[in-house]
Amino acid sequence: MTSFRRIGPMLAFRSAAVAVGAALALGLAGLSGAAAQDIPIAVAGPMTGGESAFGRQLQNGATMAVDDLNAAGGVLGKKLKLEIGDDACDPKQARSIAEKLAGMGIPFVAGHFCSSSSIPASEAYAEGNVLQITPASTNPLFTERKLWNVLRLCGRDDQQGVVAADFLVKNYKGKNIAILNDKSTYGKGLADETKKALNKAGIQEKMFESYNKGDKDFTAIVSRLKRDNIDLVYVGGYHQESGLLVRQMRDQGLQTTLMGGDALNDKEFSSVTGPAGAGTLFTFGPDPRNKPTAKAIVDKFKAKGIDPEGYTLYTYAAVQVWAQAVAKAGTTDAQKVAQTIKAGEWDTVLGKLSFDDKGDIKAIDYVVYKFDDKGNYTELAPGKGT
Repeated sequence: MTSFRRIGPMLAFRSAAVAVGAALALGLAGLSGAAAQDIPIAVAGPMTGGESAFGRQLQNGATMAVDDLNAAGGVLGKKLKLEIGDDACDPKQARSIAEKLAGMGIPFVAGHFCSSSSIPASEAYAEGNVLQITPASTNPLFTERKLWNVLRLCGRDDQQGVVAADFLVKNYKGKNIAILNDKSTYGKGLADETKKALNKAGIQEKMFESYNKGDKDFTAIVSRLKRDNIDLVYVGGYHQESGLLVRQMRDQGLQTTLMGGDALNDKEFSSVTGPAGAGTLFTFGPDPRNKPTAKAIVDKFKAKGIDPEGYTLYTYAAVQVWAQAVAKAGTTDAQKVAQTIKAGEWDTVLGKLSFDDKGDIKAIDYVVYKFDDKGNYTELAPGKGT
């Protein structure tokens, strides 16, 4: 396996544009000679930066899927070669990575994680004849632009927000609710969808504010939450800032519950909060680790010391779908494979999957989870409150 982050056997670099370009050039060189007989595919996401925990999820899922496919004989009689693109959840870097992957002749990319990366990257992939299957980007716009090359294995924020709002209507009616967002494509989009569904149900939030992704000091926001006697704060944003907000609320004696979306689904959230994270809520799909179709793969991950949490198995499934469609189509041509995927049903670690004409998965459910003081989370039974 080669990586855009590898120069020589030991030296890894972070996300500087020059270094990324040099590594991509190495990737191009690596496709010459014997390696040109392999089929190159890629996984792209935040391998560095604040969301790198999720980049690791994507990389772990893609790596295991490629290893398993190669062990079974590869695809179209050839082995797969996995390239790893680091976008650091930066839109410009994501676009640059996408352009270079397309230039390398890669037919398929599993990624990206952040919607703010997936959306601009998808345009470069479309221009470069690359099929993109995101395991994790939930903003509706990703599949609403009628691009031929985009598919999504997870749900959308206009589904996730409705589930969150329904939970709040059932469990926090008559309580004071605040909604925050980090101004990102994902965070603002999710907060807006939750607000829309909540308002439609007749509940008006007491506070709607934004902060900047990367902020570390939430003193002013915590003061407002205290002043307005907020019982629950819904956050459209990522795990680092959400974890810091929880910790700073508890430091100031505020026991307000925090609820977020799927970007809280990594054990790193609890490493930020410590025991203070107990009671935090978030939405995500039914735990894929518990699916019978995933048991054998989950066991393989655990044997390697990897917990396939969050979007790990979604990424594994993205590679599975692509490989099965390539085998059926008899080609890696991205447009033909995309058409094949939309016309079929595919057996994956997530179960049987099928897609609509936009590229969205046809069946998706969101549920609510709750963290305990040890950093573990459990699914709440339907209708069960906090």
